[in-house]
Order: sequence, then structure tokens, then C-alpha cells
Amino acid sequence: MASFVISPTPNGQFRFTLKAGNGETILNSETYTAKANCLAGIESVRDNSQADERHEKKTAADGSPYFVLKAANNQVIGTSETYSNTSNRDAGIASVKKNAPDADVVE
Repeated sequence: MASFVISPTPNGQFRFTLKAGNGETILNSETYTAKANCLAGIESVRDNSQADERHEKKTAADGSPYFVLKAANNQVIGTSETYSNTSNRDAGIASVKKNAPDADVVE
């Protein structure tokens, strides 16, 4: 089963990673100053993951495709890894849509 894994950063802040059932990373969060804000970020991913217009397809400086997930206020709430091609990026978006709503939270 997919999970949101919360982890502390070296400077005492928090971030989460959405992982697929096979353990692969699907989405990484920004850094949050408090754990409660990190949990709110997870809820925002759950709420926004189903809306196609919230998934913004991008291209990295090296030409690799990736995507960001944005909240209704246009703030980035998660960033994918870079992919070798656009088909894999689109599969990553589909994976967020499939896994985020019911993923467990692991601390």
C-alpha cells in the first residue's frame, strides 16, 4: 500500500514523501517548519491530487520531464522526480492520483 512518509530534516523541520506500494518515490514535499504543517500538506495533496489542472508538467534544465502538484492557491505542495520521458512522467501523475487519497501516514 502507498504511504506518506514523514521525516525530520537536519535543521529540525519536516517533509513528506509519497511512496508507491513498491516503495518507489512518487512525490516529495517542500520543507515545513512544524509537523502539524507537514500533516496539513499531506491533506492538501489528498485534496488536490484528483484535479488534472493541479498537476503542472514541467521540464528540468537538463531536458528531463517532471511535474509539480499545486494547491488551489497555486502554491507547490509536491514535486516529482525527473523522468526519462514524458510517458513515465504522465504515469507518475497517474500514480499520485491513484495512491494519494488512501495512502497511510508513516512517521
